[in-house]
Amino acid sequence: MNEFPDEPKGSAIARVLRVVGRLTFLLILAYGVHLLLGWFSARSADIHPGVQLGMLVAMLLVYALLLAIPFAPGIEIGLMLLAMEGAWIAPWIYLTMMTGLMVAYAAGEWMPYARLHQILADMHMRRACALLAHIHPLSREERVMLLRDRAPKWLRPFISRYRYFVVATVINLPGNAVIGGGGGLLFLTGLSRLFKPAAVALTVALAVMPVPLAVWVFGIEIIP
Repeated sequence: MNEFPDEPKGSAIARVLRVVGRLTFLLILAYGVHLLLGWFSARSADIHPGVQLGMLVAMLLVYALLLAIPFAPGIEIGLMLLAMEGAWIAPWIYLTMMTGLMVAYAAGEWMPYARLHQILADMHMRRACALLAHIHPLSREERVMLLRDRAPKWLRPFISRYRYFVVATVINLPGNAVIGGGGGLLFLTGLSRLFKPAAVALTVALAVMPVPLAVWVFGIEIIP
């Protein structure tokens, strides 16, 4: 029995509504988190220090969630927090950034292939569906070799040997929110099943380290 359906379920209108519904949910969630962060920031200076600390912890948790959401401006919010609080918060921002990005990666890594196939079928991406069905039974190494053999020659080293370096570079790319942001990029990294979790964790740890480290150790000030 074929694990993946050959045709998308429901009418064309139903498929479009499912896609629009998913995108709308993500947009509402991202906007809600953005409003909550603004509310915390506006009131943090006028309340008791103990409550302020609790709100700051809540803000960091919300920030981790925002980082995991595709197309959300997570890096910009991290820079804002570093500018507001200074060096003492830099290690916590670093841990929060790592947590949020790894949550996005885990969400992609653990998404069932059947679910992904349904999403692609809703979008009428038939070639992607066929490729997904083909690579599903392959191991991680076999998928890397398959994609490398199908890619243009100039792209093959980036798929096989330098793919982790590419991930680290794109995470730090200015304005990457327009291509999915850190959360979207790490979600796709997990979704591809081409990357080992431990290696991704090390890549993320090194990629997000420079700015928090500069603020914490060298006292460099971030101007919002």
